[in-house]
Amino acid sequence: MDTLKVYLDMCCYNRPYDDQSQLKVSLETQAKLHIQALVRQKKLELAASYMLRYECGQNPFEMRRNAILDFINENAQYYVDTNRLQDVEEKTTELIRAGVKYKDACHVASAILSGSSYFISTDIRLLKHKRDDIKMVNPIEFISEMEDE
Repeated sequence: MDTLKVYLDMCCYNRPYDDQSQLKVSLETQAKLHIQALVRQKKLELAASYMLRYECGQNPFEMRRNAILDFINENAQYYVDTNRLQDVEEKTTELIRAGVKYKDACHVASAILSGSSYFISTDIRLLKHKRDDIKMVNPIEFISEMEDE
């Protein structure tokens, strides 16, 4: 069986730094950390993109920024670089027409172009834009689907 390839957006990477007092946030954090462990164990393949690095670079909290970038740098097996900018922009334009915001559209486009099976996010509004070419789920849904297989 092929290893599943996943793409996590910046909301997902930032989830452990959010207020954990809400059960949903806490559960999403645990699921996201489990996904990262599966990536480290090579049970999942990780895709990343220039948009992830750009957005992460905007994070004003140096410790968070460094932790996220270190994880991506050490574990991403697929990277959608700016040399694919034209492809990303074409797919992004299509996604924006469907109502997705620009940065989110860049992430989804990058995930699709990387060949990822799953786009994982904690952004409820973004996840409403279901696609035929990639499964868009939150971390909890992803773990549930993985355990069902």
